[in-house]
Amino acid sequence: MLMIHCNRPALSYDVHSLVKAFYPEKEVKVITPDSVLKDVAIAEAKPDMVVDIQDDKAEVVFYTLRGDSTEYTLPEPYEKNALKLFLYDALCDVTGKELPWGNLTGIRPTKIAMTLMNEGKTEAEVKAYMKDTHKVSDEKIALSIDIAERENALLQTLHCEDGYSVYIGIPFCPTTCLYCSFTSFPICVWQKRVGEYLDAMEKELRYTADAFRDKVLDTVYIGGGTPSSLAAEDLDRLLAMTREILDFDRVMEFTVEAGRADSITREKLQVMKKYGVTRISVNPQTMKQDTLDLIGRRHTVEQVKEAFRMAREEGFDNINMDIILGLPGEDEADVANTIEEIKNLNPESLTVHSLAIKRASKLANWIRENGISTLHNTDKTMEIARQGALSMGMKPYYLYRQKNMAGNFENVGYAKDFPSGISMGCVYNSAIMEEVQTIVACGAGTISKRVYPDGRIERCENVKDVGLYIEKIEEMIERKRKMFAE
Repeated sequence: MLMIHCNRPALSYDVHSLVKAFYPEKEVKVITPDSVLKDVAIAEAKPDMVVDIQDDKAEVVFYTLRGDSTEYTLPEPYEKNALKLFLYDALCDVTGKELPWGNLTGIRPTKIAMTLMNEGKTEAEVKAYMKDTHKVSDEKIALSIDIAERENALLQTLHCEDGYSVYIGIPFCPTTCLYCSFTSFPICVWQKRVGEYLDAMEKELRYTADAFRDKVLDTVYIGGGTPSSLAAEDLDRLLAMTREILDFDRVMEFTVEAGRADSITREKLQVMKKYGVTRISVNPQTMKQDTLDLIGRRHTVEQVKEAFRMAREEGFDNINMDIILGLPGEDEADVANTIEEIKNLNPESLTVHSLAIKRASKLANWIRENGISTLHNTDKTMEIARQGALSMGMKPYYLYRQKNMAGNFENVGYAKDFPSGISMGCVYNSAIMEEVQTIVACGAGTISKRVYPDGRIERCENVKDVGLYIEKIEEMIERKRKMFAE
């Protein structure tokens, strides 16, 4: 364990995230003056090392219980960014390593580049700011600028102030994957109550259509969970009522995350095509069978290929595939093989995820038993995926980061371009990442966001439990009604 004592509670999240990035194999705990007595907490926990941050005394001290210590003097002023930058430099010195994203701990690093560019800053000024203020590597700065330029063009297609998008959450899966912490429930357990869930969803959609009748609906995204875990007749009902209730006259993108190959059938693909779905995902995560078995996907590599071929045969011409780098036991050769298999299928977009270790996932327990050294994500594996995407004619169009990512890297969406030159990437993904448009989210465990013209954002959550969502649907609608009231 590694313990942090920070005398400024407001910095706890950022300090924890930054220290954890340097010590991914350690349990990191933050204690503050308003939580517990420092000496008592340290004596009870017996950590390997303590990071003592005292900005009022202008010092950061790293010490072990054996008495070894390294002290750094803080520069003035002591505001958040100065402290984070100083702590980052101290951690680099103590560990002997640097991070690709420097001291950035947020999930949207490209937002910095986009904001500065929209303010009229030159590319050189953006580079200088990200380098001097956050110690971001040259490679990641270039990636941020590239994505910001492409994403800006994609976002121009949205009605940001007089429009909205809808997210529909289907929280059911065939099984729960080793790495997953999303809200999901085994479809085999809930099959008899899917009808009740769709009844509740219909009420929420009808509220949405009425409340936003004067707004332009730009995109509709059905995710999960695994939407295609629904039986074909239930999927038909969901898509039919979505098209009937919502105004699709100006919808530019209708996405369904078909997701896992063991849930995709030709009949379900035909249902999606019947209701005008324009974009789907067929997500292998890896093309190594041993890894698929380990992470609980319960489908074969050949099933992935067959699901993709069926989607093509049914007329889908905008297919995304997801992969995850850093899965247990996988190395550069495994990633290269996955990329080659995907190149043979030739999808329109590829989303490259860096494995994130979520405390609520089975993976966290697996790591405690097997060690974090089995997770192998490096600059080389990231480059293999990047070169593979570029070789398919794709360009990066959106990026986000998560806590506890393998290698402290990022998730990147790559996509080909439409003939118009605009990316074929997911418009909804860009909208929700950059928080430029109101998102109305329906379903258990979903979060709606109201984006105001001044950039202010309010959030409204639905309960995660499916049974409670069904039972309390009127309460969920009332929450939205209050948030979206004039």
